[in-house]
Amino acid sequence: MNCRLKIVPPLLIAAFLVTSGCKNATPREQRSGESAQAARKKTNESPPNSRKTASAHAHYAAGVLHELNNEIQPALEEFRQAVQDDPDDETLVLEVSRRFLQEKQQEKALEILHLAAARPAATGEVFARLGLVLGQLGRKEEALAANRTAIKKSPNALAGYQNLFYQFLKNKQTEEALKILEEAGDRSDVDAEFLIALGDLYRNYALQFPTQREVVHERGAAALVRAEMQKPKSPQTRLRLADGFYAVGKSDKAAQIYLGLIDQVEDVPMVLEAVRSRLADIYLRGNDPKQAREQLEAIVRADPVNAQAYYFLGSLAYDEKNWTNAIEHLKKTLVFRPSFEQAYYDLAAAQLAADRAGDASDTLRSAKSRFPTRFITEFLMALASQHLKNYADAITHFTAAEIIAKAGDPKSLNANFYFQAAIANERSGNREQAAKLFEKSLELQPDFPEAQNYLGYMWAEKGENLDRAKELIEKALKAEPKSAAYLDSMGWVLFKLNQPQPALEYLLKAVELNEEPDATLYDHLGDIYAALNETGKAREAWQKSLGVEANDEVKKKLDVPKTP
Repeated sequence: MNCRLKIVPPLLIAAFLVTSGCKNATPREQRSGESAQAARKKTNESPPNSRKTASAHAHYAAGVLHELNNEIQPALEEFRQAVQDDPDDETLVLEVSRRFLQEKQQEKALEILHLAAARPAATGEVFARLGLVLGQLGRKEEALAANRTAIKKSPNALAGYQNLFYQFLKNKQTEEALKILEEAGDRSDVDAEFLIALGDLYRNYALQFPTQREVVHERGAAALVRAEMQKPKSPQTRLRLADGFYAVGKSDKAAQIYLGLIDQVEDVPMVLEAVRSRLADIYLRGNDPKQAREQLEAIVRADPVNAQAYYFLGSLAYDEKNWTNAIEHLKKTLVFRPSFEQAYYDLAAAQLAADRAGDASDTLRSAKSRFPTRFITEFLMALASQHLKNYADAITHFTAAEIIAKAGDPKSLNANFYFQAAIANERSGNREQAAKLFEKSLELQPDFPEAQNYLGYMWAEKGENLDRAKELIEKALKAEPKSAAYLDSMGWVLFKLNQPQPALEYLLKAVELNEEPDATLYDHLGDIYAALNETGKAREAWQKSLGVEANDEVKKKLDVPKTP
């Protein structure tokens, strides 16, 4: 105990006496109604063992008083004296030894444990504690012997096995550590608590030796299955059982138990939230967004300020491209946990996807005011500026992002980064730099159809590098043969190569496959018809283009008098 109280109410002292673990701690006169004088007379006439027990109680009570007043060393001395007076009280022995260990006084703990272990009736629990302390003191052989005695005296208690397991691991005797777990698992008469704790030890082993994880997890799972077969009713035990299955990768079994616990722990909000969180994680990992959402929504109904639950709800909505819900949930995440850095970037990405670039810029500026500038901040700022057609700003942010990445995380500079940077340069009119960045993107990812098409079309538009442009667009079209954009690009590069007849086939197919009327497609179609001297069809196509979007250049083509 570390209580700092200086005043100890009498009733509190009495409570400690009753619950301290000492035998017959309640004063006799309270139970029989005898006078204090008569009680003292009887005590003086009692057998020696009774007098020792009473003395032990007195020392224990004095220790409690010292402890409550934060007088740790005097308290420990009183507790030690209590054990010396009554070493038969193993509850007292274990409690006092625990206090000495807590204060890192292993030698004092060892002293009282040796005293208790010298008794013929000493139980395995005392020897297990003795083995623990000896192990901490580096007395390996004595620790091994004490723990073996603990197992012999109490074969259905896990403490001796557990101590040996950790001792073997500490000594790098990994095979022996695994064998002691198998020895514990061979017991057929153990309870669910034993088996669940055994599963925990198997899991601990797997964490330290990941190459054996699969086999060791299966052994741990087998112990848990045995525990489940005993049908433990305690919610606490069932929760530990579910956690065990969850930890060894048996998510279906864990989920089944967690679901059954919901009604049992509904009056304990913290436990209920933990159960629902585990279920949500299981469903998220199992790609079951519907059930994950149900658990997360239940969490925020019970705890409307749970930032983590809102974050996962936002992530689910983002994966489903439900930008409105994603933005709503991620905003709530930041309201209740403004220090959650990743949520800013996820929110900005959702806002960009929802075509709310201005909001994304505001979110990112808020992140920059709170956290160090990172690659992701500058990259998303670049995309936001690009959406807002602030191409000069976009290039500035792309440049800053590249510098940061080269200094710390070069892998971030992937094909998509250079593709987006190339678009910003192309839109700003710097076509030479754009071409270099597109080529860099294709160097990193040769089968990148969007980059192939964009670079090919950029060159075709200006009548440059037409053979290379055609080659790039052909590759893009091979990857996505029904892309209206790629079909248009192929038609346009053929038109620029003075091949209007094959170009017409690609443009007609592009118009057919495009989901909505597109001004550029109709403009290109009109130009191809004009090159084929089909003036009427050309004018019809240009008029459709203007019907979709006003364009002075297209209007000029219609203003040219018809050929007689």
